[in-house]
Amino acid sequence: MTNARVAGVLLAGGQSRRMGGGDKCLRPLAGKPILAHIVERARPQVEALVLNANGDPARFADFGLPVVGDVIEGHAGPLAGVLTGLDWATQHAPACTHVVSFACDAPFFPTDLVARFLAALEAEGADLACAASAGRAHPVFGLWPVRLKDDLRQAMVEEGIRKVDVWTARYKLATVDFPLSAGTQGPRDPFFNANRPEDLAEAERLAQT
Repeated sequence: MTNARVAGVLLAGGQSRRMGGGDKCLRPLAGKPILAHIVERARPQVEALVLNANGDPARFADFGLPVVGDVIEGHAGPLAGVLTGLDWATQHAPACTHVVSFACDAPFFPTDLVARFLAALEAEGADLACAASAGRAHPVFGLWPVRLKDDLRQAMVEEGIRKVDVWTARYKLATVDFPLSAGTQGPRDPFFNANRPEDLAEAERLAQT
């Protein structure tokens, strides 16, 4: 979509229970926080970038990003982060027509994510796009039009919708499949996510490939 302009929201609002609590994205990977890897990949793909995280924003001060908490209370899941990003873009990046969401526990996501999302929207005449790899959808990596902001708010507040795929089913969704990347120790899923301590150990291994 040649006329689309995209802002990004980094989704770090979860409670990280499987990692033992705290901020997964601040755990070290290859000598720097996971979030630093995420920002490096995300920033060149968007015009503006915001971090969605709850609690004291001071713990992210080193990253130089605006930090906003969920606009829906009660740890309402990734859709709350998407809505937060849409609200933020409306106010702080009003020229942007879309917001792309990035999970903050997947440090190897593609550097052409946004470009391929936009191409898929245009090719398929879709409203939304999400990523997939190895036969699995990754709806937290999605492209969301700002024009649907109020629809999403209504769905969450009035209907109690929390699952991403329940809401996206209302619209034409382009699912963009990304190939596994080659590594010295075998194929690597670009959306590998570090949810548990053992995943973090695997991410450390993958970061060396």
